[in-house]
Amino acid sequence: MDFLEKVMGRSHIGAAIRRVEDLEEAVRHPNIHAIFLLGGDINYLPGMIKRVRASSKVMLTHIDLLEGIGKDRPGIHLLKRMGVQGIVTTKSNLTKLAMEEDLWVVQRLFIVDSESVKTAVRVAENIKPHAVEVLPATIPQYVIQDMKRALNIPVLGGGLLRTETDVKEALGKGIDAITTSLRHLWNVTL
Repeated sequence: MDFLEKVMGRSHIGAAIRRVEDLEEAVRHPNIHAIFLLGGDINYLPGMIKRVRASSKVMLTHIDLLEGIGKDRPGIHLLKRMGVQGIVTTKSNLTKLAMEEDLWVVQRLFIVDSESVKTAVRVAENIKPHAVEVLPATIPQYVIQDMKRALNIPVLGGGLLRTETDVKEALGKGIDAITTSLRHLWNVTL
């Protein structure tokens, strides 16, 4: 299954939300197919999952930022049983466990220098997530191209995007899709 097609749909924009209250706007937005939950409390997750599935959209939960869930095999298994479709994480061990549970997995990578690029590529090559998300999305084009060549998986970008021009520049550098919490950027189309 193709991550970009199944998770992102036809959009190159994923809605990043941090609160339960933000879900409805993302679900109703015609440009958004993928919703990235960047926080929250596990007690609200079942209702959110139900709402997202009813809208035929996809939600990936950033497990590192979700309160009330173990960051371990039982925690991943519980998320799968609850109906979570995928996770975002910075932790390699959680990526591996989620892959074993047949969840969509985005490995989040913070790129700050050349050494972090090498480390990120090495980790992602070993784990083989469905996609990686680089932060910030404003990294140089050669870094994105090197990562895509080395990993042969989609590269998402998040962080430090404020304008439509920023989004188009990130996508123009080779980033396959971006995630953003800025509502006005959810309207960007190519």
